[in-house]
Amino acid sequence: MRHNPLPPVVLATALSACQAHPELLNSERIQQQFGTYGIEVLQQENGVRRSNLYSVEDGGHVCRTYAVVKFTDALEPELAATHEAVVRGDSIGTSFRAAGWRLTKATVYVGSVELPGSTHEIAALMRLNQATRLGLHAYRLILSNENQAIHYATIIETHHPDYMSEAKLSRLYADDMVTPLDSAAIESFIDLVLN
Repeated sequence: MRHNPLPPVVLATALSACQAHPELLNSERIQQQFGTYGIEVLQQENGVRRSNLYSVEDGGHVCRTYAVVKFTDALEPELAATHEAVVRGDSIGTSFRAAGWRLTKATVYVGSVELPGSTHEIAALMRLNQATRLGLHAYRLILSNENQAIHYATIIETHHPDYMSEAKLSRLYADDMVTPLDSAAIESFIDLVLN
């Protein structure tokens, strides 16, 4: 059986973090803070999925996290059934946790991005009416069990300012940083989110 190669330090970090405590899922954090949670898949093609993770406010959806997911090119056979549910629009974290996998966010970048203005799709989803700086978190999603750790996707999330700022992201994830990124990689993440 072939497994996605992970640097030994990433594998060790993922497995030890999973054994220490399960991390709150983004869906759980949104539910806790705003009282409701839902997911809407906005676009999915060529191994990339764009999603609106929202809460309900005044009868409408308010995007709390705009997520861009880049699935790995080679999917492990033991992930196939759960991956199909994800492709149909189910929550990644909830689906894999229910299937018995532990999830770890191996952070590669914490920062922010300037949303260009109220006409941008993300601004409309977040109900923002001016240029706004959004917290940005990029990570490798590692699925693990007693025997293995598998890199399932790279996820880039931008967050509503009322939900998650760069400072809050830093407090939550800076200690989990596995590999610092160069400026070209950071720019490619920002480009993927905004375009």
